[in-house]
Amino acid sequence: MKVMKFGGTSVGKPERMHQVAQLITKDAEPTIVVLSALSGTTNALVGIGESMAAGNREEAKQKIDTLEAHYKQFIPQLVKTSAAQTKAQQIIGEHFEFLNIILKISFSEALSKDILAQGELLSTKLFSVYLEEQGIPHSLLPALEFMSIDIHEEPQLSAIRPKLMALLDQHKDKKLFITQGYICRNARGEVDNLKRGGSDYTASLVAAAANASVCEIWTDIDGMHNNDPRVVKKTVAIEQLSFEEAAELAYFGAKILHPTCIWPAQQEKVPVKLLNTMQPDAAGTVITQEAGSVGVKAVAAKDGIVAINIKSSRMLLAYGFLRKIFEVFEKYRTPIDMITTSEVAVSVTIDSGAHLKAIVKELEPFGTIEVETDQTIISVVGNEIAQTPDVLSKLFDALRPVTVSMVSYGGSKHNVSILVPSSYKTQTLQLLNKGLFGLE
Repeated sequence: MKVMKFGGTSVGKPERMHQVAQLITKDAEPTIVVLSALSGTTNALVGIGESMAAGNREEAKQKIDTLEAHYKQFIPQLVKTSAAQTKAQQIIGEHFEFLNIILKISFSEALSKDILAQGELLSTKLFSVYLEEQGIPHSLLPALEFMSIDIHEEPQLSAIRPKLMALLDQHKDKKLFITQGYICRNARGEVDNLKRGGSDYTASLVAAAANASVCEIWTDIDGMHNNDPRVVKKTVAIEQLSFEEAAELAYFGAKILHPTCIWPAQQEKVPVKLLNTMQPDAAGTVITQEAGSVGVKAVAAKDGIVAINIKSSRMLLAYGFLRKIFEVFEKYRTPIDMITTSEVAVSVTIDSGAHLKAIVKELEPFGTIEVETDQTIISVVGNEIAQTPDVLSKLFDALRPVTVSMVSYGGSKHNVSILVPSSYKTQTLQLLNKGLFGLE
């Protein structure tokens, strides 16, 4: 059994869906295919929900009609027979009838989750119609029947695995299965989701639950690159990463892979491959237990960072001081990305300002608080960086023209992170591409 996940751009056009069908039927190994919503759909559904939340139902209706028109234009290019087109149109009709009905219902958070779920439900059902037209045997596995999260909004493999395996046992005559990414049920049994990028998470959870031979993540880029190709002109794909290296890169800004995608596959030692739907023959990137090589592999950038500096002369020999500071962030469920300490100061970074005012207010009794917004964490990731000759000298030589606010090194053998004002982000990535990889 293998798992293949296709993102929104991979199924965003009818011809892309046709290509996906070719990819998933290339070999005889039983396969579970995880699909995202068609590109642009989730954003459109978010917009519908926002209009409803604001009480502007007329605007929500306009957005629903626009999205429905897009899907109606999609059908004639996806399937050709009248029977398939009729079935596809019925699917569209059912889901947009639902969206129109909820215009008359009081808006709630639970309702917004139902709205967001429509994208994946539509993409998988329409893809199934195309497979039927092509005579490709398969079964739809409804994600809402096996994918779930607990009261802490965390999925538990121990709960997912038996439900998934029971569904597979019901279709022993099939070798191809289609399911939805992103969507799930919460602890109350309501429709919910795994948050943005959750289709990657779904694929990894399914691969771990089914003990798959591989989890393939198909996108529109040929693997994880050594730098951000949107910012740096010349980048190269990385052949192999360890789970730890990939997790660091994903967390610190590499967009191709959602950070949560790593741990389920790592837990069950399922290799993850990052492949390109547009260039299916490209080698891509494989992520396994083994790193494959030592040294620097890639650079990633994480924007929207807030730096908080706590200065206090009372820190000197103050037992429990750090614990009290960390308890403030724990109270507001705000993770810390970087931390540096001295005898008189502690500096930390967070990636969300949602509770910033409350956090600062609770930190004020500990000392003088300084806050810097619009910061970016640049992470240099690789295997055994600390033991690799000249890495640090090359890193800091390259960074001479840049204002560096913080440095985090030693907490992980895979990572050196620096904090810079976001205005220096592009320059920093370009300098490191030249200094560490010799690419301009």
